[in-house]
Amino acid sequence: MHEPIVRVENVTVSFDGFKALQGMNFSMDPGELRVVIGPNGAGKTTLLDVITGKVKPVEGRVLFKGSEINGLRVNQIANLGVGRKFQTPGVYTNFTAFENLELSYQTKRGVFSTLFNPLSSSDVEQIYAILEVIGLAHKTHQKAGLLSHGEKQWLEIGMVIVQDPDLLLIDEPVAGMTEGEREKTVRLLQSIATDQSILVIEHDMSFVREIAKKVTVLHEGMILCEGPMEKIQSDSRVIELYLGRGGEGHASH
Repeated sequence: MHEPIVRVENVTVSFDGFKALQGMNFSMDPGELRVVIGPNGAGKTTLLDVITGKVKPVEGRVLFKGSEINGLRVNQIANLGVGRKFQTPGVYTNFTAFENLELSYQTKRGVFSTLFNPLSSSDVEQIYAILEVIGLAHKTHQKAGLLSHGEKQWLEIGMVIVQDPDLLLIDEPVAGMTEGEREKTVRLLQSIATDQSILVIEHDMSFVREIAKKVTVLHEGMILCEGPMEKIQSDSRVIELYLGRGGEGHASH
Protein backbone atom coordinates (compact mmCIF):
# COMPACT_ATOMS: atom_id res chain seq x y z
CA MET A 1 0.00 0.00 0.00
CA HIS A 2 1.22 3.47 -0.89
CA GLU A 3 1.36 6.17 1.75
CA PRO A 4 -1.24 8.73 0.54
CA ILE A 5 0.36 11.90 -0.80
CA VAL A 6 -2.20 13.88 1.18
CA ARG A 7 -4.52 12.78 3.95
CA VAL A 8 -7.17 14.88 5.67
CA GLU A 9 -8.28 13.23 8.93
CA ASN A 10 -11.50 14.18 10.77
CA VAL A 11 -11.09 17.83 9.78
CA THR A 12 -13.69 20.37 10.81
CA VAL A 13 -13.47 23.99 9.68
CA SER A 14 -15.81 26.56 11.17
CA PHE A 15 -16.45 30.15 10.05
CA ASP A 16 -18.49 32.05 12.67
CA GLY A 17 -20.38 28.90 13.59
CA PHE A 18 -20.88 27.71 10.01
CA LYS A 19 -19.12 24.39 9.49
CA ALA A 20 -17.53 24.57 6.04
CA LEU A 21 -16.05 21.09 6.58
CA GLN A 22 -17.54 18.58 9.02
CA GLY A 23 -15.31 15.72 10.15
CA MET A 24 -13.81 15.44 6.66
CA ASN A 25 -11.77 12.34 5.81
CA PHE A 26 -10.10 12.55 2.41
CA SER A 27 -6.97 11.03 0.89
CA MET A 28 -5.20 10.78 -2.45
CA ASP A 29 -2.54 8.39 -3.71
CA PRO A 30 0.73 9.53 -5.31
CA GLY A 31 0.33 9.99 -9.07
CA GLU A 32 -3.45 10.28 -8.86
CA LEU A 33 -5.59 12.76 -10.78
CA ARG A 34 -8.65 13.35 -8.58
CA VAL A 35 -11.61 15.61 -9.31
CA VAL A 36 -13.74 17.09 -6.52
CA ILE A 37 -17.24 18.26 -7.38
CA GLY A 38 -20.24 19.56 -5.46
CA PRO A 39 -22.64 22.51 -5.35
CA ASN A 40 -21.62 25.97 -4.16
CA GLY A 41 -20.94 25.96 -0.43
CA ALA A 42 -20.10 22.24 -0.38
CA GLY A 43 -16.59 22.91 0.99
CA LYS A 44 -14.51 22.36 -2.14
CA THR A 45 -12.33 25.48 -1.92
CA THR A 46 -12.14 25.13 1.88
CA LEU A 47 -10.61 21.68 1.36
CA LEU A 48 -7.86 23.25 -0.77
CA ASP A 49 -7.44 26.05 1.80
CA VAL A 50 -6.89 23.48 4.56
CA ILE A 51 -4.35 21.48 2.55
CA THR A 52 -2.35 24.63 1.69
CA GLY A 53 -2.49 26.02 5.25
CA LYS A 54 -4.55 29.09 4.31
CA VAL A 55 -7.27 27.94 6.72
CA LYS A 56 -6.63 26.17 10.04
CA PRO A 57 -9.02 23.41 11.10
CA VAL A 58 -10.66 23.59 14.53
CA GLU A 59 -10.43 19.78 14.70
CA GLY A 60 -8.49 17.08 12.89
CA ARG A 61 -5.19 17.08 11.07
CA VAL A 62 -3.66 17.16 7.58
CA LEU A 63 -0.74 14.99 6.52
CA PHE A 64 1.39 15.50 3.42
CA LYS A 65 3.65 12.61 2.38
CA GLY A 66 3.08 11.11 5.84
CA SER A 67 4.05 14.18 7.88
CA GLU A 68 1.60 16.35 9.74
CA ILE A 69 1.46 19.90 8.30
CA ASN A 70 -1.04 21.46 10.73
CA GLY A 71 0.34 24.72 12.04
CA LEU A 72 2.76 25.27 9.15
CA ARG A 73 2.54 28.55 7.22
CA VAL A 74 1.37 28.66 3.61
CA ASN A 75 4.90 29.24 2.27
CA GLN A 76 6.32 26.37 4.36
CA ILE A 77 3.71 23.97 2.97
CA ALA A 78 4.41 25.23 -0.56
CA ASN A 79 8.14 24.57 -0.02
CA LEU A 80 7.34 20.98 0.97
CA GLY A 81 5.84 20.44 -2.50
CA VAL A 82 2.23 21.66 -2.58
CA GLY A 83 1.43 23.95 -5.52
CA ARG A 84 -1.85 25.76 -6.05
CA LYS A 85 -3.50 27.42 -9.02
CA PHE A 86 -6.47 29.64 -8.21
CA GLN A 87 -9.59 30.07 -10.33
CA THR A 88 -8.64 33.55 -11.58
CA PRO A 89 -5.28 33.59 -13.40
CA GLY A 90 -2.67 35.44 -11.35
CA VAL A 91 -0.22 36.15 -14.14
CA TYR A 92 1.94 39.28 -14.39
CA THR A 93 0.33 40.96 -17.38
CA ASN A 94 3.24 43.30 -18.18
CA PHE A 95 5.74 40.45 -18.32
CA THR A 96 6.19 37.96 -21.16
CA ALA A 97 5.18 34.31 -20.85
CA PHE A 98 8.86 33.39 -20.38
CA GLU A 99 9.35 36.08 -17.70
CA ASN A 100 6.29 34.87 -15.77
CA LEU A 101 7.75 31.36 -15.64
CA GLU A 102 11.18 32.75 -14.77
CA LEU A 103 9.75 34.69 -11.80
CA SER A 104 7.99 31.58 -10.50
CA TYR A 105 11.11 29.47 -10.97
CA GLN A 106 13.17 31.99 -9.03
CA THR A 107 10.61 31.98 -6.20
CA LYS A 108 11.40 28.31 -5.71
CA ARG A 109 15.14 28.93 -5.80
CA GLY A 110 14.94 31.65 -3.14
CA VAL A 111 16.00 35.29 -3.07
CA PHE A 112 19.70 34.80 -2.29
CA SER A 113 20.21 32.08 -4.86
CA THR A 114 18.52 34.30 -7.45
CA LEU A 115 20.64 37.35 -6.57
CA PHE A 116 23.98 35.61 -6.76
CA ASN A 117 23.33 32.84 -9.28
CA PRO A 118 21.50 33.90 -12.43
CA LEU A 119 19.61 31.24 -14.34
CA SER A 120 21.87 28.58 -15.80
CA SER A 121 21.43 27.30 -19.33
CA SER A 122 19.73 24.17 -17.92
CA ASP A 123 17.30 26.39 -15.96
CA VAL A 124 16.45 28.27 -19.16
CA GLU A 125 16.01 24.97 -21.01
CA GLN A 126 13.62 23.80 -18.31
CA ILE A 127 11.51 26.95 -18.69
CA TYR A 128 11.39 26.50 -22.47
CA ALA A 129 10.37 22.85 -21.94
CA ILE A 130 7.45 23.94 -19.76
CA LEU A 131 6.39 26.50 -22.39
CA GLU A 132 6.20 23.53 -24.79
CA VAL A 133 4.19 21.46 -22.31
CA ILE A 134 1.61 24.23 -21.74
CA GLY A 135 1.36 24.94 -25.47
CA LEU A 136 2.78 28.47 -25.34
CA ALA A 137 6.20 28.00 -26.98
CA HIS A 138 5.02 30.19 -29.85
CA LYS A 139 4.04 32.93 -27.37
CA THR A 140 7.32 32.89 -25.39
CA HIS A 141 8.01 36.62 -25.77
CA GLN A 142 4.41 37.85 -25.83
CA LYS A 143 3.19 39.87 -22.86
CA ALA A 144 0.84 37.83 -20.68
CA GLY A 145 -1.78 40.57 -20.80
CA LEU A 146 -2.24 39.89 -24.53
CA LEU A 147 -2.89 36.18 -24.09
CA SER A 148 -6.41 34.73 -24.32
CA HIS A 149 -8.21 33.68 -21.13
CA GLY A 150 -7.34 30.03 -21.78
CA GLU A 151 -3.70 30.82 -22.49
CA LYS A 152 -3.46 32.77 -19.21
CA GLN A 153 -4.85 29.74 -17.38
CA TRP A 154 -2.21 27.49 -19.02
CA LEU A 155 0.52 29.99 -18.21
CA GLU A 156 -0.45 29.98 -14.56
CA ILE A 157 -0.49 26.19 -14.53
CA GLY A 158 3.05 26.47 -15.94
CA MET A 159 3.96 28.92 -13.17
CA VAL A 160 2.99 26.28 -10.62
CA ILE A 161 4.60 23.26 -12.31
CA VAL A 162 7.90 25.13 -12.88
CA GLN A 163 8.23 24.97 -9.08
CA ASP A 164 8.04 21.17 -9.36
CA PRO A 165 5.37 20.43 -6.73
CA ASP A 166 4.52 16.84 -5.80
CA LEU A 167 0.85 17.81 -5.40
CA LEU A 168 -0.87 20.31 -7.67
CA LEU A 169 -4.19 21.85 -6.59
CA ILE A 170 -6.24 23.45 -9.38
CA ASP A 171 -9.48 25.40 -8.86
CA GLU A 172 -11.93 25.40 -11.82
CA PRO A 173 -9.36 25.39 -14.65
CA VAL A 174 -11.85 25.46 -17.57
CA ALA A 175 -14.25 28.16 -16.33
CA GLY A 176 -14.80 30.64 -19.18
CA MET A 177 -12.85 28.60 -21.74
CA THR A 178 -13.84 27.90 -25.33
CA GLU A 179 -14.48 24.30 -26.40
CA GLY A 180 -11.05 24.11 -28.06
CA GLU A 181 -9.28 25.52 -25.01
CA ARG A 182 -11.07 23.04 -22.79
CA GLU A 183 -9.92 20.11 -24.94
CA LYS A 184 -6.33 21.37 -24.72
CA THR A 185 -6.66 21.67 -20.94
CA VAL A 186 -7.78 18.03 -20.71
CA ARG A 187 -4.65 16.95 -22.60
CA LEU A 188 -2.43 19.28 -20.56
CA LEU A 189 -3.60 17.99 -17.19
CA GLN A 190 -3.39 14.37 -18.34
CA SER A 191 0.22 14.94 -19.45
CA ILE A 192 1.17 16.65 -16.17
CA ALA A 193 -0.45 13.85 -14.17
CA THR A 194 2.22 11.42 -15.36
CA ASP A 195 4.68 13.21 -13.04
CA GLN A 196 2.56 14.84 -10.34
CA SER A 197 -0.51 14.19 -8.23
CA ILE A 198 -3.32 16.57 -9.21
CA LEU A 199 -6.46 17.57 -7.33
CA VAL A 200 -8.94 19.47 -9.52
CA ILE A 201 -12.09 21.27 -8.43
CA GLU A 202 -14.51 21.68 -11.32
CA HIS A 203 -18.19 22.40 -12.08
CA ASP A 204 -18.10 21.54 -15.79
CA MET A 205 -19.36 17.97 -15.81
CA SER A 206 -18.43 17.18 -19.42
CA PHE A 207 -14.84 18.16 -18.55
CA VAL A 208 -15.01 15.99 -15.42
CA ARG A 209 -16.21 13.03 -17.48
CA GLU A 210 -13.24 13.42 -19.84
CA ILE A 211 -10.56 13.72 -17.21
CA ALA A 212 -11.57 11.94 -14.02
CA LYS A 213 -10.65 8.42 -13.04
CA LYS A 214 -11.95 8.97 -9.51
CA VAL A 215 -14.41 11.65 -8.37
CA THR A 216 -15.18 12.87 -4.86
CA VAL A 217 -18.57 14.55 -4.35
CA LEU A 218 -18.85 17.02 -1.46
CA HIS A 219 -22.10 18.22 0.08
CA GLU A 220 -22.44 20.45 3.15
CA GLY A 221 -18.81 19.98 4.17
CA MET A 222 -18.86 16.18 3.97
CA ILE A 223 -18.09 13.52 1.36
CA LEU A 224 -21.37 12.38 -0.16
CA CYS A 225 -19.84 9.66 -2.34
CA GLU A 226 -16.63 8.75 -4.11
CA GLY A 227 -15.61 6.54 -7.00
CA PRO A 228 -15.36 6.31 -10.80
CA MET A 229 -17.50 8.68 -12.85
CA GLU A 230 -19.93 5.93 -13.90
CA LYS A 231 -20.75 5.22 -10.25
CA ILE A 232 -21.09 8.92 -9.42
CA GLN A 233 -23.42 9.64 -12.35
CA SER A 234 -25.79 6.86 -11.35
CA ASP A 235 -25.89 7.73 -7.64
CA SER A 236 -29.42 8.91 -6.77
CA ARG A 237 -28.10 11.39 -4.17
CA VAL A 238 -25.84 13.06 -6.74
CA ILE A 239 -28.66 13.23 -9.29
CA GLU A 240 -30.90 14.84 -6.67
CA LEU A 241 -28.15 17.26 -5.66
CA TYR A 242 -27.45 18.49 -9.18
CA LEU A 243 -30.82 18.15 -10.87
CA GLY A 244 -33.23 18.31 -7.96
CA ARG A 245 -34.17 21.20 -5.70
CA GLY A 246 -31.48 23.85 -5.46
CA GLY A 247 -29.24 22.00 -7.92
CA GLU A 248 -26.98 23.94 -10.24
CA GLY A 249 -27.82 22.04 -13.39
CA HIS A 250 -24.18 21.57 -14.34
CA ALA A 251 -24.55 17.81 -14.50
CA SER A 252 -26.51 18.12 -17.70
CA HIS A 253 -23.82 20.09 -19.54
